[in-house]
Amino acid sequence: MDRAALRHHGDVEALPGLADFAVNVRADRPPRWLHERLAAALDELGRYPSAQDDAAARASAAARHGRRPDEVLVLNGAAEGFALLPALKPRLAAVIHPSFTEPEVALTDAGVPVTRVVLDDHRLASARIPDEADLVVLGNPTNPTSVLHPAEAVRSLARPGRVLVVDEAFADTIPGEPESLAGDTTPGVLVLRSLTKTWSLPGLRAGYALGEEELLAKLGLHRPQWPVNALVLEAVRACCEPGAVAEAEAVARELEDHRAQFAKALAELPGVSVAEPARAPFLLLHVVGAAALRERLRDKGFAVRRADTFPGLTPDHLRVAVRAPDQTAPLLAALRELLEEPVP
Repeated sequence: MDRAALRHHGDVEALPGLADFAVNVRADRPPRWLHERLAAALDELGRYPSAQDDAAARASAAARHGRRPDEVLVLNGAAEGFALLPALKPRLAAVIHPSFTEPEVALTDAGVPVTRVVLDDHRLASARIPDEADLVVLGNPTNPTSVLHPAEAVRSLARPGRVLVVDEAFADTIPGEPESLAGDTTPGVLVLRSLTKTWSLPGLRAGYALGEEELLAKLGLHRPQWPVNALVLEAVRACCEPGAVAEAEAVARELEDHRAQFAKALAELPGVSVAEPARAPFLLLHVVGAAALRERLRDKGFAVRRADTFPGLTPDHLRVAVRAPDQTAPLLAALRELLEEPVP
C-alpha cells in the first residue's frame, strides 16, 4: 500500500452536493453556543496567544480528565500529535491495524522503522507486537472497525522503555467514555483527544495530548513559538467545561440508539455484513463488489468511505457514518435498490 493510499481520508469522498456518510463528524457546523464562543474570541486575534491563554485551556482539559495541567499539551487536532511522534525518537514503532493511517505516514516519512500489526477479527488479543517495539500506536475506539478495546487490554501493552500512544479521537462519542485511558497515569501512556467529531470542528483543528509532563515536553520539543492559535485555545477551554461534557454525553447516548438502528437495517440488506460489536459513530461493512457499489452510490447522491486504504482491509469493505434515522433512510433505500438489481 503506497503513501497516497494511506493519506486517503473520508473528506476526499464527500464531494459538494452529496449526502455525506464518508466523514465521521456530528454535523456540518458547531452548536450555536460554541459558534458564539469562538466568534467572541475573534477579538483576541489582534494579540499573540499568551502563556495564560494556554494555561487556561490546559487547566480546563486537565479538570475534565482528572489530571494536572502540566499533563496536557494543546494541539492543532489529534493529527498534529501523530506528526510530532518522530520527536520521541523511537527505534521501532508498531502500528496496530486496521486503524487511522496518519501515525504510520508520519513515522515512515521521518525514517522510523514501522511494523504493521494487523489484528485477527479486529480483536486486540490477537496483537503480536515485537518485544523490541519502543512505540506502539492504536486507536480506541478504532477507526474504521468501530471496535472498543478493553482498557485493561490496552494498558497491558505499556511497559518500561515503551511509549503507548492511544488515539481516542472518538472516545467522547461513547456514553460514559468506557475503556478510556485519558485519566490514566500509567507511565509511558500518551492519549490523543480530538474536538473534531462531537463538536463539528474539522476546519479548526483542535485537540490535545494527555501524558506525563516529561513525555509531553519531548513530544513538543520542536514546535514553533505560539504553536496553536487563540481560537483553538478557546475551543479546548469551552469544550472541556462541565456543561459541554454533559452535552457530549447526551449526544453520545442519542448516537448509540441511532447506531443500533442503522446497524440492524444494514445487516438486513442482501449481501451486507456489519462488523460488530460496534461502538463508534461509524460502521464497517463487508459487501462483495464494494468498490463498484461505492461508485453507484455516488451517482445516486451518496458519499461513503472506501476502506481498502486501511491496512488489513479489502476492496470489499466500506465505512459509513452513523446519522439520524431520517438521514439514513434514503441511503438504505438506495443500497437496497442497488443490491437487489439483477446482475447483467
